Parts: sequence; C-alpha cells; structure tokens
Amino acid sequence: MNYYTAQDTVRLTLGQALVKFLQTQYSERDGTERRLVQGMWGILGHGNVSGLSQALVEYGQDLPFYQPCNEQSMVHASSGFARANLRLATMACTSSIGPGATNMLTGAATATVNRLPVLLLPSDYYATRFQGQVLQGLDHPTSMDTSVTDCFRVVSKFFDRITRPEQVLFSLPEAMRVLTDPAETGAVTIALPQDIQGYAFDYPVNLFEKHVWRIERRQPDAQRIEEAIALLKKAKRPFIIAGGGVHYSEAWEELATFAEKFGIPVAETHAGKGAIRNNSDLLVGGVGVTGTPTAAHFSTQADLVFCLGTRLHDFVTGSNSAFQNPLVKFIGINVCSHDAFKLGSLPIMADAREALRVLTQAGEAAGIQPDSEYVQEVPIQKQKWHDLLDKEVIVQHPGEAINQGHLVTILNDMMEPGDSLVAAAGTIPADLTKLFDSSNGRTLYLEFGNSCMGFDIPAAIGVKMVRKEGEVFILMGDGNYQLHPMELVTAIQERTKITVVLVNNGGYQSIHGHQKALVGHSLGNEFKIRDPETNLLDDGEFIDVDYVKNAESIGLKAWQATNEDEIRQALIAARAEEGSCMIVVPTEKYRYTPDADIWWEVIGAEVTEDPKTKELVEAREAGRVSQRFYF
Repeated sequence: MNYYTAQDTVRLTLGQALVKFLQTQYSERDGTERRLVQGMWGILGHGNVSGLSQALVEYGQDLPFYQPCNEQSMVHASSGFARANLRLATMACTSSIGPGATNMLTGAATATVNRLPVLLLPSDYYATRFQGQVLQGLDHPTSMDTSVTDCFRVVSKFFDRITRPEQVLFSLPEAMRVLTDPAETGAVTIALPQDIQGYAFDYPVNLFEKHVWRIERRQPDAQRIEEAIALLKKAKRPFIIAGGGVHYSEAWEELATFAEKFGIPVAETHAGKGAIRNNSDLLVGGVGVTGTPTAAHFSTQADLVFCLGTRLHDFVTGSNSAFQNPLVKFIGINVCSHDAFKLGSLPIMADAREALRVLTQAGEAAGIQPDSEYVQEVPIQKQKWHDLLDKEVIVQHPGEAINQGHLVTILNDMMEPGDSLVAAAGTIPADLTKLFDSSNGRTLYLEFGNSCMGFDIPAAIGVKMVRKEGEVFILMGDGNYQLHPMELVTAIQERTKITVVLVNNGGYQSIHGHQKALVGHSLGNEFKIRDPETNLLDDGEFIDVDYVKNAESIGLKAWQATNEDEIRQALIAARAEEGSCMIVVPTEKYRYTPDADIWWEVIGAEVTEDPKTKELVEAREAGRVSQRFYF
C-alpha cells in the first residue's frame, strides 16, 4: 500500500533513502558545521549486499565505504573517529544478519559506555516471513518477532527495527537527535530486515534536504552557581576531578584558569587525561585506583570535590573509598543529569566550558583567593612521586628487560606536537594515567570505560582518519594484540599510517597480577605450552612468538627493541616510514608502576581452605573500612 500526500515525493528503496538522508545531515557547534556521518564501514553478506550495498553504489558518492576485517573492529574505528572529532562527527556501520550483526555488540557496548556516537545498521530477518525460517535467523520458540538484533537494545542509546520502509521517516530523525545530544549519545542502532532494505516508498523530497543538528552548550543554572560558590568559599581543601567532558566541551583553557585562579589541584580520569594541557603546577596526575599517590593525597583529604565531566566509575572513586574527609562535599558538573547527581553532588547540568566560565566569574566576584599553604603542598607531593619514579621506574637493571612504565616515559620524550597515542585495557591504561605527558600538543585516546581488548588498532585507524598530521601510536600488550591484529590490513588498505608499540610480556599480565593478588595462584593467564606431565598450561614453557615476522607478513615495517637506546632508534625510524610500523618491546613480566594505595573492591572467595587465598582475601577485606557512602 502506498500513501500519498500533497508534498513532492521521490520513489526510492529504503536503502537508497537511508543513504541519501545520511549525506545531508550536518552537526554544528559554535558556528562551525561539518558532515555528521562521514562514511560507512561494512562487511557485506546476503543480509545487506542486495539492499544497502546497491544503494551505496547508486547514491553513495559522498558516503565513502570502508572495509574492515571484523565487524567489532569497524565499530571501534567509528568510536575512535568520533572521539577524535570531539563527538561532533561519526561514521555508520553496516553488517549482514546473524554473526555479522552480533559481532558488533562489543563495539556497541564500548561506544555507549564511553558516550561515543556511532550509527549501527545491522541487517535482520525477512519482515514478510514468506521464506519461513531463514539462514542465520534466531529460531525463537515463543516469539516469532525476536531476532539476534534484539541484543542491541541493551547496549544502545536508541534502538528501532524497521519493518516497513516508511518507518524511517520517524526513526532516522530520532537517531540523529540522539547522536548529537551530548547527554544521551552512544550507540544508535537501526535494524534493517533484508527484504525491507530493497522495498520502495514515495518519500517526501524534503527528507533529503540539508539538515543541521545544533549541538548546544547548555548554560548553568544561576542558583546552582550561587550554591557552588558558597561551598567553594567555605572549602579549605578543594579538589578537581577532570573527566572526558572537558575534552568534548573544549574546556581546556577554562579548566586551567579556574584551577589557577582559586588554587585547586586537578587530577584526571582515564578519559580526561590531557584535560590540563599546559602541564600546570596544579596538575597532580591520574586519579583513583590507577592514579598517582599525589592525586590520592589530595583526594583523600579533600573537603570539596568538583566532578567535571566524569561518570565516576569505581576506578575513579576507589569503590567509594577515595574521599575520606568526613566533611567532604561534591559538585557534579555534567551535561548528563544521571552523572551530575552521583555521590550526592550539588548538580550543575551544563556544558563544562560554560560552567567553568561562569564559576570563575562568580568566584572572582565573591573575592575567593587561593590558599597559599594548600597550593604549596602540590609541588612537595609531586616531587615525592618523581623521586619514586626515578628510583623504581626510570631504570633498567642489569639482566632485566625494560619495564612498561619506563617505556611510557620514553614515549613521552619521543612524541612530538600533533602526535597521538591510542590504548585500551590491561596495565597500560594505569601506566598511561600515571605517567603520560599530554603537554606540548600531544593527545592520548585512552579507552578504559569498557576496558575493551581489541579496541586499540581499529580505533587508531579512526583517529588517523581525523588527525592526518602527526604520528598515531598504539601502545598495547601482546594479549590485547591477539584479538584484532588483522585490522593492520585495513590500515594498509586505507593508507592510514599507525605505529604499534607492542609490549611483549607473555600473556595477560594485568589480570594475572590481579589473580595472584586475590587467589595467590596462576591459572590460564600466560601464553604457555601445556606441560605434558602435569597437563597444566601454567607449568609449561612460554610460547616464543615472533611478532616482528608477524607484522612483516602483513606488510608493516617492524623492529624488536630491547633497551632504551634501541626503542628510541626504532621510534625515529618508524617516524620516517610512510607506511604502518610495529616496534616489539620485550618487557619485565612482573614489574609494575608504584600504586596510588587507593582501595578497590574486588570480592575474593568468602569460603576457602587454601591458606594463601584466605590470607590475601582477608588482607583485601581489611581495606573495606575505608569505603564510604555519600548522599
């Protein structure tokens, strides 16, 4: 059945209408427009090859198509692209039905957890059902309209399944609204049954006119600002936690000004790393469980904490143990009310840049001045941390491999203005949060909201598509590398030069350290050959993987570097190459960067006959006395 209106219409298939629509959508902030969806990633199967791919061929001249090696990877690449664009632009991802669709689920969860806009277009069953049970369809015993794409409902900020071609008249604008809403953004999923992709409808012509989605800067409420200034006037030990929202609102200068005007130490979350760009004397490093002892000193004693653009997960709050001052109060500055109210905060629902500007003006008007004694604590505590690093990290003892923290400090020295570093999962996010230097125009893209292994390489491709000038480095472990190494093929295909710095420590040493700390024994976290006598993996010899040859087989230029001088020389050589590179660095397996001594809740075995496990669990539980609740 066709519906007719007085409007001018054009007859198109659903797939054609979708492609034409995406090419006319723009975002705008502060007067600058850009294409909202700047390309489409996809792996074609029978679910989308005759529908959406036909539309791309005929109508997708301004929607370039990118081919990954895995559907999860293309979502990560879109997330990296969106993050490098400060969430002002993104890409779409199309998959076939069944496993092609479900492969995108981890990427969808990672995007939504990290509040990154991505548009997912998984194919689906036949809406007509004439075909009976179809290949790769879910044969649900009690619900005939259930599909594997229903899994996306849990990990998407918006979900719809299109069962008639005209339904996109309502679904597509809503999808764009969510993608461009800083408070709601994340994975947006529109499931497309494979038959409906090819069915036609008389679409209104104005659906395909240019549409600009303004990303507004929400202004703070005046009463909330007054209340915040009253708290700041009383505070003796104020403290700032800077999250990813600082970057997305481009509030770098405003944060530095606010901190310096009122003498407030600033710590950064994983997503907020680099929020202070001028290496201010008030920057105390990463906050929380994987942060610095310097930040821990100030967080535990703070009587007022500004939570700026952060969702306050347990690594930041130390499972609600990182703030020990009995009088502590919180001010939550966030575009998302769900985050602004956390920890019983005084909520300021506003763009971070705008809130900081107004707070600075109000604080000056109120005559608030820095406490010189408090400010002087910062360099003293920072020097203690630097002395500890000189003693325990920035050193390679005879007979030892280089340690991972030392490797990070070398990257700090060798990265140039305009360079970027991408990382995710394992011990690397902890070391980067403690040690990476984001000053001098260097940018860190650190995914730790979902701690998603396999994110790094495809996300770096997305970052490089945006940051065409400067080098894009990846710092990742050998365990992480195993998940999506073939996306290096995609990097070659798209001529997006990336350089992988691969930490070779023989397995999943992050979770292995966790296991030894809570269980006291090793089980299945290192890359070893099963021992034929005991039939146990952990009794065997380490597998000797030649990662240099592995990289060379894909087409990369590769080096193995075993000490500081070799690492520096390899980084220089990689910068001179036109194509992607890999530097393999064997590291000490069980050397870790010093802790912040912030407690973190991990439940051990409540009942055990193993004396080693029992001792470790009791020691962990002893820290529970520091856990607090804030209302």
